[in-house]
Amino acid sequence: MFSRLSAWFVNPRRNPLARLHRDAVAARLRKYGLRYDDLYDPYHDLDIREALARLPREVVDARNARLKRAMDLSMKHQYLPEDVQALQTPFRSYLSDMLALVKKESAEREALGALPLYQRTIP
Repeated sequence: MFSRLSAWFVNPRRNPLARLHRDAVAARLRKYGLRYDDLYDPYHDLDIREALARLPREVVDARNARLKRAMDLSMKHQYLPEDVQALQTPFRSYLSDMLALVKKESAEREALGALPLYQRTIP
């Protein structure tokens, strides 16, 4: 019962409050030209850092350019022009597939008793 209620609560297709929240987040991301995956911090989670390292260089460069543009706009207290905002796709994901793969591999390593790759040290 509780799992069905929680699934309904976070699903924007069924819950109007979740839809309102998703639309508000999308509008805010469009103002700065960001995607939702750009908000993940590679310094906070090592799995995100590993997933970013595995992505093609063009994707990572585009992410860095979006972040730099957003910081620049924020410092200037400006937003993107309306015509450019209309072209933005804030929920088009580029990181979640690779992140799921990295999390699956780290769970597999943990199940086998090995240390994660980014915590190993050379003796």
